Amino acid sequence: MTSRNARRVTHDDLYSEVRAILAAVGERLGVPVHDAELLRLHSNASFALPSAGLVVRIATNPDALPHVRASLAITRWLARRGFPCVVPADVDGQPLVEGGRVVSVWRYTPTATGPRASGAELGGLLRDLHTQPEPPHQLGRFSNPFASVAKALEEAPGATPDADRSWLSDRITALRGQWSAMNFPRPPGLIHGDAHVGNVMRTTSDKVVLGDWDHVATGPREWDLVQIHFMRRRFGRATAEDIEAFAASYGWDARAWPGLDVLIAIREITGLSPYIRTAPAKPFSRHQLAYRLDTLRHNDTAARWQSPPAE
Repeated sequence: MTSRNARRVTHDDLYSEVRAILAAVGERLGVPVHDAELLRLHSNASFALPSAGLVVRIATNPDALPHVRASLAITRWLARRGFPCVVPADVDGQPLVEGGRVVSVWRYTPTATGPRASGAELGGLLRDLHTQPEPPHQLGRFSNPFASVAKALEEAPGATPDADRSWLSDRITALRGQWSAMNFPRPPGLIHGDAHVGNVMRTTSDKVVLGDWDHVATGPREWDLVQIHFMRRRFGRATAEDIEAFAASYGWDARAWPGLDVLIAIREITGLSPYIRTAPAKPFSRHQLAYRLDTLRHNDTAARWQSPPAE
């Protein structure tokens, strides 16, 4: 139980913490951080260091170490094979642990302004990823999509009212049963885990690069294919033409599979975990978490959700 006199952790507290960690990492690596640009403060705090040619990612998930270690190993391997992905920086001892947080350091990729990646480009990236051979690295198996959200609820008991927590717990139980009974038509293998157009970067040379590999695993390929459908429903980030082009480029249309709607429903729940973790510190997370739960409880599949704003 939290004391009434306990001070609420705020967004400013979290930002101050990650800035202090960034400063310590800069000193540790001997690189300047005076020009650091905050790219994101959500599931990760990501800072670009243009003069050093680096991006520093500080995980807000306390259990991130094995996931970050896997993301570094897989992207090194994929980059050597010529797959267009973000590339870890040449830093000894990665991932780092600084201030109790897991930190990874990546090569800075200059990006172009303009439209997001297309559905066809995302489909092509996933087609090429899913045809890669078995990687020479041990990866976790994606068999429990609810692990992160369940852990977040356990570690942030005050993030949601009791009624919302009870509903969410029941919803997870119901969807877990459907997940266990699901028959996946495609063979399992290497998956990105969060493959949507927001994680595709367009470089200044007009090439697309797949980033954010924190969820890389071995699992059902359908999990990668559901992301664009989830993003279209909740964020409007894909048009009907994008969906058609995505399926054509990938070579298989998930809409013909009856399990798609169940996977979208599961994805809606798994996406709550960073909001639950950061709700005590971030007003946006608190408000968005409450709104998303309200729309889910009322089965409002037309409601649009918001992504975290640029900080």
